[in-house]
Amino acid sequence: MTPRTKFLIGGLLILGAAAYLMASSIKSTGVYYLTPRELAGRVAADPSFANTGVKVGARVVPGSIAREPGGREVSFRVSDGDRTFPVVYRGVIPDTFTDSADVIVDGRMGADGTFRATTLLAKCASRYENAPKYRSTPGYQRPGAVVAGHV
Repeated sequence: MTPRTKFLIGGLLILGAAAYLMASSIKSTGVYYLTPRELAGRVAADPSFANTGVKVGARVVPGSIAREPGGREVSFRVSDGDRTFPVVYRGVIPDTFTDSADVIVDGRMGADGTFRATTLLAKCASRYENAPKYRSTPGYQRPGAVVAGHV
């Protein structure tokens, strides 16, 4: 066997092992979530599915967020454009949770049609803006800046 053939076989073995590791890690960490339409279809087909823990991905309906006094419980509605249902969550509310935010909630659908979430994840905004630039006006001092000779 020539050195070139050995090199090619070794390279193929390394690439194959890397591909296998990537595929198996994606399979084990990938999480599938249902849309409100899919969840409604499954509950309609099998009412016992309502008590099964699932993840649901949807968008918060604008104007539907109602926070309880104290800020630890929030109720809102989610929709995928076809189906809408109420969600109740008690816990730490993410900073990015706002009207029209894409969310993933983990929990169970109640018999009353309300989804009781145990986990609330709000997706990050798709648009980020630069921090405001400080003025270059003479005498303007940036907050927290130390002026030479002054402490």
